[in-house]
Amino acid sequence: MSRIGKLPVHIPSGVTVTVKDNMVTVKGPKGELTQKVNPEIKVSVEDGILKVERPTDEKEHRALHGLYRSLIHNMVVGVSEGYKKELVLVGVGYRVANTGQLLDLSLGYTHNIYLQLPNEVKVETKSERNQSPLIILESADKQLLGQICAKIRSFRKPEPYKGKGIKFVGEVVRRKSGKSASK
Repeated sequence: MSRIGKLPVHIPSGVTVTVKDNMVTVKGPKGELTQKVNPEIKVSVEDGILKVERPTDEKEHRALHGLYRSLIHNMVVGVSEGYKKELVLVGVGYRVANTGQLLDLSLGYTHNIYLQLPNEVKVETKSERNQSPLIILESADKQLLGQICAKIRSFRKPEPYKGKGIKFVGEVVRRKSGKSASK
């Protein structure tokens, strides 16, 4: 058995899960998410516990078993608690501002970068004196949130010499010594 796939998903109070025609719909206080499930994988809800079962021990079924259990668990956690990611801009002159869902990034290029965020993601920016600017993103959809964070980070990845760039709060960037250390 798949270690992840065989774990039951406990559904908290205030969250409803419906399974209909290979579509799992999860509703909660933070929103509503849907996920299409492979017709060979069986999803059942009983007494506030969701179980994912597979028909055989084929390699594909084993892979899908754990995958769909993780996706459904992430949906349940997302609609009940939500997900939050924080990005920090490290570098002289790096700035960020938001106007509604439009993110304005100044990252040392000749022009500013504008990124329109989807409505499912809430964005907040903090720029305090003598502090690195922060981007705080919140959403019920973990997958969408991760994609947006990766997109923002791709504009200026942290470099190993000075540590400048966009990185997650708490992320450790392995630093290299420059050419002067070889002497």
